[in-house]
Amino acid sequence: MDYGDKLFWLSVVIQRKYAQICAEFDLTPSQATLLCAIRDAPRQMADLAASLGMTKNALTQLVDRTARRELVGRASSAQDRRVVMLSVTPTGKVLAEAIYAEVAKRLPEIARNLDADGQRDFERLATAIVDTSDLSSPASNQSSTP
Repeated sequence: MDYGDKLFWLSVVIQRKYAQICAEFDLTPSQATLLCAIRDAPRQMADLAASLGMTKNALTQLVDRTARRELVGRASSAQDRRVVMLSVTPTGKVLAEAIYAEVAKRLPEIARNLDADGQRDFERLATAIVDTSDLSSPASNQSSTP
């Protein structure tokens, strides 16, 4: 396998572990990602769509499904009524915090077969990749779902 193959399979390993965690909370990975993305502060839907690499229409559908479960809410911006702000409900906040904690605890298990130095290197590299990625630009996110 070449480097591209390894990266592909790494993404599969991460997505599979993430999906397992989300299923334990009776959420899809997309719903869990949405909750975690807005758990600390409301976000503009347009900005959130760009950050998650989704079209506005796809995000609207995801928000509709998640809002039916009373986990998120929409409101117009105080500065511009055309801007839709998305936030978690109190129930959504509790769920988002629980998911986030579980992901932070269990996702590092993907590196469990590495020695201590390898685990530190993996953490350092993953941090550097995320820290240098532009998560606000739709061009940096090619998929239509998180």
